[in-house]
Amino acid sequence: MQITRRRVFGLLAGAGAVVGVPSLWMSSMKTYDGPASDHFNGLHFFDPDGAPPKSLRQVLRWQLGGKRQRAAWPDWVPNPHADTPPQRVDGGKVRLSFVGHASWLIQAGGLNILVDPVWSSRVSPVSFAGPKRHNDPGIAFEKLPKIDVVLVSHGHYDHLDMATLSRLAKNFAPRVVTPLGNDVTMRGADPTIKAEAFDWHDRVELGGGIAVNLVPTRHWTARGMFDRNKALWASFVLETPAGKIYVVCDSGYGDGRHFRRVAEKHGALRLAILPIGAYEPRWFMRDQHMNPEDAVKALADCGAEAALGHHHGTFQLTDEAIDAPAKALVEALDAAKVPQERFVAMQPGQVVEI
Repeated sequence: MQITRRRVFGLLAGAGAVVGVPSLWMSSMKTYDGPASDHFNGLHFFDPDGAPPKSLRQVLRWQLGGKRQRAAWPDWVPNPHADTPPQRVDGGKVRLSFVGHASWLIQAGGLNILVDPVWSSRVSPVSFAGPKRHNDPGIAFEKLPKIDVVLVSHGHYDHLDMATLSRLAKNFAPRVVTPLGNDVTMRGADPTIKAEAFDWHDRVELGGGIAVNLVPTRHWTARGMFDRNKALWASFVLETPAGKIYVVCDSGYGDGRHFRRVAEKHGALRLAILPIGAYEPRWFMRDQHMNPEDAVKALADCGAEAALGHHHGTFQLTDEAIDAPAKALVEALDAAKVPQERFVAMQPGQVVEI
């Protein structure tokens, strides 16, 4: 295979959604400036119980190595589902609509909350390369109700999508809650985005009897080659009228301590939203992305009554087949003797009410 400069750039743009390496021109972007803590050394954030991101040499070994086995995805997969959400959900119910990848619309307490919203056709620093969408969003953007709050977990391109955030700011002017430093990224690209940044363990009142807690997660972040871990990453515990919902947008498993600590600190969880995709090859992805077997362990550790699987089947970030995560989840649940109905792999447009 001939390795041209254009091919290397294209491959790195694809890897960039996961590992944040292609944006050389972003080296001068503003980053977080704040006091040191037990997970910030004054320049970089770190997880005391995590693992550092892979090096550029390891990225190239994965992307260009001769032994790579990358499954071919269908160019386009029509969705069997499409949701038109109500304008509001009141009372003691929560309505969760899966948009795709790690994007959700959560409606409760009269609030409409989007998590890691991505309506773009690619998740990349450039429009002509990088992972492209393989199915429509489960909700057409034009059918969204008025959005009140947006939660953004971290800065990787498949989670922090500037085009979508700007579109939301123009249409709805929502409050955007995100970990430290990501607000700098957002406002630097679009000053109209109403971004508010918070640290791990902060609790934020959203209104309507709903609050969100930012909790540590085993991951990392970057937008370019020179800003690795200069912003923070987090998972969310939403307090709702129907109980607590643990939303994990990206995480490795490690020894499970992050999930057990959430159970210890936040008590009974009604539901966990857990990632099940973007996990091959394991030597590269293990520290940052769970596979379905890991996700089943995470469910046991956090103790949630039920789980919904996401972060699969929309953007090909890694090497497994498009349907591999859903199939592997069935096998992992059987192996752990967990009922299949307790942990369901979601498809865009599907809706769950609790």
